[in-house]
This record gives sequence, structure tokens and C-alpha cells, in this order.
Amino acid sequence: MVISNNQKVLEKFENAIKVDGEFIDVLNTTREFIENGHKIISYPLAASIRMIYSPVRSILISPKLESIDELSIEIIEKGIEKYRITMGQREVDRKNIKDYQLVDYDLIVSAIQEKAFIKNII
Repeated sequence: MVISNNQKVLEKFENAIKVDGEFIDVLNTTREFIENGHKIISYPLAASIRMIYSPVRSILISPKLESIDELSIEIIEKGIEKYRITMGQREVDRKNIKDYQLVDYDLIVSAIQEKAFIKNII
């Protein structure tokens, strides 16, 4: 399952969960899903500090599981905390949204392909 506020991702993945809002809203929505039994698959923050200024974000999670994954809760909570600290009083970079959408799309596609690859070799 993909949780996203990126229009490019939402157009390509019809089953994606649409989030109306900002990057932080995607993180908060992901936390809600994790608290309801889903496991986080892709890390909530991008490796590049520049991507934290992005207005868009997509996160890959598992289907609902039988129990709550404590590690996923820890990862999303730390991700939210790091996002808030890093952003501070900074503004989201909206002037480069098309670039951010493309990079975010490429990252989520890569995460999906990696998940499929790992599943095939295990």
C-alpha cells in the first residue's frame, strides 16, 4: 500500500491512499495506519536533506497485520520528530514541486521494486 500526497504517484497507483495536505500530513496518516496494524516498508524520510523541504511524500506500508509492529511505530515517530526539528521555521519549497514529484515518484517505484525483488529471493 502506498500513502501519498503526490499527484504523480496517485495517478500511477490507483489503490494509493490519498492524503490531502503536506509532507507532515503524510507522516501523520502513516502513523495512524501503523497504529492500526500496518508495518512501514519504506523509510518515512528521504536520504537527501533537500527532499525534506518537498511538499510531497509517498510511503510504502504493508497490508494490515495481526499485531502492531513496535519497530514501525518507533521509525515513524522518530521520522516525525526529525521532520519537525529539521523544518523548524522553514517554509516548504513549492517552486520546485514538479521536480519533487518526479523524485518522490522514482523513490516509491524503487521501493516497490526492491520489495518485490526481496520477496522473490526469500
